[in-house]
Amino acid sequence: MAATSMAIVQTGARKLEMREFPLPEVGADDALLKVEVCGICGSDYEQYEGGIAITSPVIPGHEPLGIIEKIGPIAAKRWGVAEGDRVAVEVLLPCGFCTQCLSGAYRLCTGKGRMSAYGYTPIDVKPALWGGYAQYMYLDPHTVLHKVSKSVPAELAVMFNPLGAGIRWAVQMPGTGIGDTVVILGPGQRGLASVIACKEAGAGKIIVTGLARDRRKLALASGFGATHTINVDEQDPVHAVREITGGKGADVIVDVAAYSTSTVTQAIDMVKRGGTVILAGVKTKPVKELASDKIVFKEIRVQGALGVDFRGYAPAIRIIESGRYPLEKMHTHTLPLEQAERAINMLAGKIPGEDAIHIALKP
Repeated sequence: MAATSMAIVQTGARKLEMREFPLPEVGADDALLKVEVCGICGSDYEQYEGGIAITSPVIPGHEPLGIIEKIGPIAAKRWGVAEGDRVAVEVLLPCGFCTQCLSGAYRLCTGKGRMSAYGYTPIDVKPALWGGYAQYMYLDPHTVLHKVSKSVPAELAVMFNPLGAGIRWAVQMPGTGIGDTVVILGPGQRGLASVIACKEAGAGKIIVTGLARDRRKLALASGFGATHTINVDEQDPVHAVREITGGKGADVIVDVAAYSTSTVTQAIDMVKRGGTVILAGVKTKPVKELASDKIVFKEIRVQGALGVDFRGYAPAIRIIESGRYPLEKMHTHTLPLEQAERAINMLAGKIPGEDAIHIALKP
């Protein structure tokens, strides 16, 4: 086994550099992961450009998939895995003892005095290897992980994170059921994952909105089960949804569009009376044009969605392992660790000529 690990370190806004770290000693209650691939999502770009502030250098990457390189006996028994097993690692590191953790809402852990998430924990917290943009990653005793079949290509298996988000945000949180009409605002990887989740839940109509430049993604949404797609550069999305629903509005709206605040007001106009709006896309700025009276008079339930938990990840992995959906059409790029900056900018649409949907970094 190697003695060190190369890793990408973010030292500030738009500042990435490669560094080498010693591998930590593994005790009875923790483990070491050899990273196969790490997925990239929109929040990686927000972190990279400074929208998600970091107070000290970190190793980014909160969607790691890898092989257990070394594990202690207590950790092996607790997690039910052994050296050589492939696992998907959840981003959060819950304390396990606060009120939120004890009630099952460990996404909202309020534990003090310890690291809280992979990809966001400073490297000055030993043993430094807290992110997936690396050859190896430390697995803390509080880690939540899932065993994944090695029969699935790594670039597809690592989609456990976006698909888990689709399951939680588009189905579990709003309670989407058979015959429901769902509108998904934004056709990125989490929007497409939401289509799959709604299809699995038996939704009657699945409507996806996107821009003209999203034609490929909208076509892929149809292939995954969307019944309608709306190009918002050519159609008024609110009017289009009203036409599709006969003026009633949708049962559920899932806003996974990053930065755009107009989707929030569109969601409130599109949803039916008594319907549900899930806000998951980070905007980084206030929604100034929000008319809160519409929420009151329509008795809309508006709920924020922060991350994913075990209930979302577990079924996501089973869907991936089933091979029911052509997820290979969603994966567009696999890039080496050295090209992390290019990968982040590519996913954000900042590189002309590149049409990325899902990207994985491979050490």
